Amino acid sequence: MRKSGTLLLFTLAIVLLVLIAPTAVSAAGFGIFEQGSKAMGMAGAFTAQADDPSALFHNVGGLAFFEEREIAVGATFISLGNSDFTGLAPFPGPTAKGTQEDQIVIPPHIYYVQPLGGNWTFGLGLNAPFGLVTEWSNPDQWVGRFLSSRAELTTIDINPSLGWKATPNLGIGFGITGRFSTVELDRRAAQISPVTFAPVEVAKVSLESDMDSGFGWNVGILHKVNNSFSWGFSYRSTIEIDFGGDSRLTQVSTGIPAFDAAVASALPFGVDLPIKATLEFPDMASLGFLFALSPNLRLETDFNWTGWSTFDQLQINFPTAPLLTQTLNQNWDDVNNYRVGLSWDRTSSSQWRFGYVFDETPQPDETVSPLLPDADRNAYTIGYGHTGAKRSLDVAFMYLIFDDRTTTVQENNFNGTYETSAYLLGLTVGF
Repeated sequence: MRKSGTLLLFTLAIVLLVLIAPTAVSAAGFGIFEQGSKAMGMAGAFTAQADDPSALFHNVGGLAFFEEREIAVGATFISLGNSDFTGLAPFPGPTAKGTQEDQIVIPPHIYYVQPLGGNWTFGLGLNAPFGLVTEWSNPDQWVGRFLSSRAELTTIDINPSLGWKATPNLGIGFGITGRFSTVELDRRAAQISPVTFAPVEVAKVSLESDMDSGFGWNVGILHKVNNSFSWGFSYRSTIEIDFGGDSRLTQVSTGIPAFDAAVASALPFGVDLPIKATLEFPDMASLGFLFALSPNLRLETDFNWTGWSTFDQLQINFPTAPLLTQTLNQNWDDVNNYRVGLSWDRTSSSQWRFGYVFDETPQPDETVSPLLPDADRNAYTIGYGHTGAKRSLDVAFMYLIFDDRTTTVQENNFNGTYETSAYLLGLTVGF
């Protein structure tokens, strides 16, 4: 079945990845765990199975057990925009409302697996395990625009890997990850009016980084103890990226000519200002256990840890205008998530899948903001897979529910309640 994949199709898929690189968030923080539709149908509880090409993401130790070439191409369609904000007294007040723009974003995934002989297997994965987009409607009136009106983080990972079959039941894998990323941030700036002695909008601030890169590594173990039980462990390292780019300030008239002139003389409007920033993406570890309840029914439980404490602050430096340098405190915590997946072989060529995940937020109340309003999440999944003579098809659906998040101690005194939900549809074709 697997040997009919073509190099042309794989090349076109790589081009597709570059063109529609993801800007979504569906796991806690700004992680995207949905990197294969078979695993997604089981809520990502896949570390102790890793038996399709998405093993390159979920557990590279699974590479060791592939016996023929396989190619998988797919995407996750994420419906965002079911996100609302209601303010609290004293600021911004209960009449303050906000809604994020409706949008569909499409993180893709592409995997290539090739046995090399001598118990070795090569794999190449391209996916996007991190991403973010928040965009608030009516940015000229949005009360949170001085913190953020739009934020976008895009990543692309290239992950060449090797799997080694140490024994007939034990696979060990390792790989190198190159991550390529861009950041865009838009907000408004205010100063105190000499007439009303209250803050008044004076500028639009936009920031756009270059496509910058960083490198890390990953390892995995998959032990198939017997036909009834297996376990797996996977670890992906931190990756630090030093971003460069430009920021631009556009003046907004206040209607007070003398004040506008003073602001224009104080701020560098209309020129590209070089910026520098560093972002350290977290490391991740997964431990999974698979139990065969019957010849056709399997249950997996996964325990995942993410080292989000690396995201303690985001400092944006302006080398040519140091007074504009800004530090965004984050102070995130390391967190766990818990996944349960069930697969049922309805026939020899078709399989139903079900799953549940509880995902803890790493974000403390003090740093919840329009830039990224995160919360604990519960998700429910269902999936289906069909294997034919030459191709396979996997589909999955996830309903993702965020707990309502109310903050009363936000560091900028921007307090209120965020309500969010999302829908995800995964599709993967194998050759």
